[in-house]
Amino acid sequence: MSHAHDNSSTSPIAQAFVAARRQARCLQQYPGSPPDSLTAAYEIQDDAIALWPDRIAGWKLGRIAPPLDQQFGAGRIAGPIFARNVWTAGEQPVAFGVIDGGFAAVEAEYVLEMGDAGPDREGWTADTVSVLVARAFIGVEIAGSPFAGINGHGPAVTASDFGNNAGLILGREIADWPSRLAGLTCGMTIDDVEVGRGGATAIPGGPLDSLAFLMNLLHARGRRLEAGQLISTGAATGVHQIHTGQSAVADFGPDGRIACRAVSATGAIA
Repeated sequence: MSHAHDNSSTSPIAQAFVAARRQARCLQQYPGSPPDSLTAAYEIQDDAIALWPDRIAGWKLGRIAPPLDQQFGAGRIAGPIFARNVWTAGEQPVAFGVIDGGFAAVEAEYVLEMGDAGPDREGWTADTVSVLVARAFIGVEIAGSPFAGINGHGPAVTASDFGNNAGLILGREIADWPSRLAGLTCGMTIDDVEVGRGGATAIPGGPLDSLAFLMNLLHARGRRLEAGQLISTGAATGVHQIHTGQSAVADFGPDGRIACRAVSATGAIA
């Protein structure tokens, strides 16, 4: 399936979100009639991906909580992570931009790096995707949208704007991850106050189930993963809203910690 787009047929919602993100400008309301299904939401997302001037470095997954999971026929949503918005954690806190008047959050996550894309098919399970993973890392997903209400109107709205993703901070590699993944725990603090504690078991079915879901979804969308792409598998301690000027630390115990701080997003993104 081709993903070349004729801009005249591109969703006005996708155009509005891409323009707002590129100009670091908030949207006071949803820019159009909200999609009523995840299929419609991913059509908007695909249009926005085609308009965005960067390559996809990976994907994020987010949970759809009951009862909306039944209503929308899925337990997760997915969104692209773009190459310029992947940062490597170091000793100093990683600064990330927040659109003033928009939405931003930090999420402690377990990140899987694809070693092999696998055959292009459906029917993936946590068991069958595990051999495709090269490495696992600790990470922090930066959730973000120009629209402050991105999470308040159901999963289709969230999915339509890149799945509410604004980047990924990649931390240390997790040693012996296949045998340890299920037992890993972590915590998140914002301005030195603990806002969440959890771990891999907080992700329904675990991180590998997230990957299986993604591979099945992408196949249905005419897309597929590539070797080297990073999969941020879902919030392990929750979705923690953050504002300009605040700092956060995700602590993964023996596997390391990731410090970051929210700064005001300025200027146009080329």
